[in-house]
Amino acid sequence: MAVAVIWALTMPVPVTFGDSPPWAPAHGWRVKHDPLYLGYAGKKWDRDYGVLDGRCNRQAVGAVLGGAAGGTIGSQVGKGDDRQVATIVGTVLGAVVGASIGRDMDQKDRACVGHALELAGVERDVAWTNEKGVAYRVIPLGGFTDNGLQCREFVTRVSASGRAETVRHKACSAGNGVWRIVG
Repeated sequence: MAVAVIWALTMPVPVTFGDSPPWAPAHGWRVKHDPLYLGYAGKKWDRDYGVLDGRCNRQAVGAVLGGAAGGTIGSQVGKGDDRQVATIVGTVLGAVVGASIGRDMDQKDRACVGHALELAGVERDVAWTNEKGVAYRVIPLGGFTDNGLQCREFVTRVSASGRAETVRHKACSAGNGVWRIVG
């Protein structure tokens, strides 16, 4: 009996890795110590706009969007890189999704798609609903390189007025957070 107790007390304890203990939660460490989010195409972003949690904060995205310029989205307000959001060329995605539902896609929706492509992991859904009641779900898939550009496949699910459409796209980063539909 004494040998068993001594053996139990001197037995090495295996190291296990798991969640933080309740007295020392890890909440907010990244924001406090490493506030930049590395995007898929290598750009560092100061905000994730909720994308890493599986949602897109349209209100926050709208606060940093600039005006539209041609078929692309202006993504800068003010000066410096700290006021940007990843965007996707808008006119093409709206046409691909479908005529009636695509018309309801606005700058904030296209910015949410772009930021999802930048920051969401493979098969990590990012969802949101716009002011018109159109619900979006973007699911980034695998990546590839095309002519030196970082590209991703993704699925977009759009639901509005009792109708739903699902389409698969490919987009490539044109640099500085701008994504373009290809193929």
